[in-house]
Amino acid sequence: MRRKTKRVVFENVEVVDAGAKGKTIGKAPDGRVIFLNNAVPGDVVDVQTTKKRKAYFEGTAINYHTLSDKRTEPQCEHFGVCGGCKWQHMGYEHQLFYKQKEVENNLTRIGHLQLPAITPILGSEKQYFYRNKMEFSFSDSRWLTLDEVKSDKEIEDRNALGFHIPGMWDKILDIKKCHLQADPSNAIRLETKEFATKNNMTFFNPRHHTGELRTLMIRTSSTGEIMVLIQFFDDHKENREALLNHLATTFPEITALLYVINQKQNDTIYDQDIVCFAGRDHIFEEMEGLQFKINPKSFYQTNSEQAYELYKITRDFAELSGDELVYDLYTGTGTIAQFVSKKAKKVVGIEAVPEAIEDAKANAKHNKIDNTVFYAGDMKKIFNPEFIAQNGTPDVIITDPPREGMHKDVVEQILAIAPNKVVYVSCNSATQARDLELMNDMYEITRLQAVDMFPQTHHVENVVLLKKRA
Repeated sequence: MRRKTKRVVFENVEVVDAGAKGKTIGKAPDGRVIFLNNAVPGDVVDVQTTKKRKAYFEGTAINYHTLSDKRTEPQCEHFGVCGGCKWQHMGYEHQLFYKQKEVENNLTRIGHLQLPAITPILGSEKQYFYRNKMEFSFSDSRWLTLDEVKSDKEIEDRNALGFHIPGMWDKILDIKKCHLQADPSNAIRLETKEFATKNNMTFFNPRHHTGELRTLMIRTSSTGEIMVLIQFFDDHKENREALLNHLATTFPEITALLYVINQKQNDTIYDQDIVCFAGRDHIFEEMEGLQFKINPKSFYQTNSEQAYELYKITRDFAELSGDELVYDLYTGTGTIAQFVSKKAKKVVGIEAVPEAIEDAKANAKHNKIDNTVFYAGDMKKIFNPEFIAQNGTPDVIITDPPREGMHKDVVEQILAIAPNKVVYVSCNSATQARDLELMNDMYEITRLQAVDMFPQTHHVENVVLLKKRA
């Protein structure tokens, strides 16, 4: 039988810092760290512990004696229940401070790296309504508020269209207004739910795998185009077409109206056939005159405007003169590769996802770029001496790996090639620090720039320029 954690209350705990994964930090009377999920540095709080470990506690603030001057009023009515935007209660300038601090701490403490003069983090001009992609889930058993739980009234309306409650895979919070994606995102979501409810369409039940409506994805672009994809579980043609026709009529600005019938155990659409109901099967994103075709399965940075800033920094760090052979590792749909191509002799992109490489090739053709080539394959296998012999030894490597960082075989191959410069773009400075430490004997960090892609969250991107040591 599993032993229950004994919960303890610590009084008058000062919250002194922000830590990993958006949590803040206090100290227990015995000196152990307490990780908190609902406080701001500068608060003085009473803490009820939820977990006890050898070196730390996890807990929740249950009483606030002093409120930090770093606090601000959250804009969203769902703050504190919804799993997103966990830093809405912290002023934006303070969010930036702790993001930069996390990057510096990870590089120096995990990577034991010597850093150059620090350039201040680049904040986002938009602090709300900046995302170009949102995914919402339908549920017939929505999360109930505390007042609803305490009420004696029978709750008849249990339908929801919104986000998963953190840690609860089967409970969905019904969202009234989300502050992450610009209009008409909220209007489309609310109209979808209202029409479905009025017409007695059934919402998904993840435990029993029943219901018609499963998920709603909305993608927008800086060019003003809109994609809407509804994922259905049960296939009722009449209901499906009624809903899609209603959306097409109500929102004529929708560029791509799509659907998928998915009766698998999970919501992922990457192995599913997408059907175009109205308009195109894609939208376009644009950057410096380059157009990128975005389909429902495409990866594209979710903050379009800040992605442009990130790519400009990446290109600037690469210091290209026009004569260089550049490798773009983990190229995705080839956005960085194409963005730097006009300043390079040739760019070679590598990506594990075949569909992404097909998008990259199509986008390069559409943009009339003839000095890029793209390969699909497992990075640690395809990026080998034979590949280098075939494509040439790069002068510059740009690498933008997923959160887990680069495989050690990829790092070893970079060291074997020993290009003059490596530009490392990362969404996880902890794994970036680990990889950079492996390269530290050969390379020194000459520039670094943190970029905030996701205001109101703890996430941060970091770009590092490595140059070979003399």
